[in-house]
Amino acid sequence: MIWRRSSETHLALRVVTTFDAAVVALDAGPPPDGASSARGPFSALIRATLRAMKIFGNPGSTCTRKVLMTAHENGAPFEFVLVDMAKGEHKQPAHLARQPFGQVPALDDDGFALYESRAMARYIDGKFGGALTPKDAQARALMEQWISVETSNFSPHAMKFIYHFVFKREQTPDVLKTAGDKLDLAFRELDKRLAKEPFVAGPSLTIADVCFAPYLEYLGPTPVAGKITEHVHVARWWTEISNRPAWQKTVGRD
Repeated sequence: MIWRRSSETHLALRVVTTFDAAVVALDAGPPPDGASSARGPFSALIRATLRAMKIFGNPGSTCTRKVLMTAHENGAPFEFVLVDMAKGEHKQPAHLARQPFGQVPALDDDGFALYESRAMARYIDGKFGGALTPKDAQARALMEQWISVETSNFSPHAMKFIYHFVFKREQTPDVLKTAGDKLDLAFRELDKRLAKEPFVAGPSLTIADVCFAPYLEYLGPTPVAGKITEHVHVARWWTEISNRPAWQKTVGRD
């Protein structure tokens, strides 16, 4: 991964230029015996890999973290470009050209532009091998179901507590009470599902599990942390996800 601020382009440009020169040299040189048919596809694969896609985001953002974990789980090469939200960079014209709603993250993959974190996660996973998407139709449907649960019935309510206790954006007692009741239901359903399988869609980690991870991390210093430990299967699941190397890299503990 190449990491830079949006205004610091020289490192990335040098690396890409060097990689391109190496690939051009590979294309130009005579192929070894018996390798003429493989030369072009091989160098094309190298070029596609070395021209890393750019992820524009903020490492503290829940949605950016979904995308970063997906990339790390797939071993996908990428350049991370910091969008400093404290300075309002997400509302500036340069970023609005990438993400018209002024949110993070956004992606540029050799001219292919994309925003919305779950779409980005699906794209990255699909491009780099699909390790986080089940091949079985039923398991894939379950993955999509739980992504929808996270989107509609978990993260909006978790964010009320994260806003109040982590980011110090005050929520009213009534708002927190309603959000807590909604989270009770979500945790009960998660626990029932995780009593049957290691992960929400089956035996393997999927994009659905990744989508829950940022909120579970931020709920740690809030009163909702107790809801996680009260549900033994949720607690086991979160322990497993949070100890994965990809998550440790995502949150900067590696």
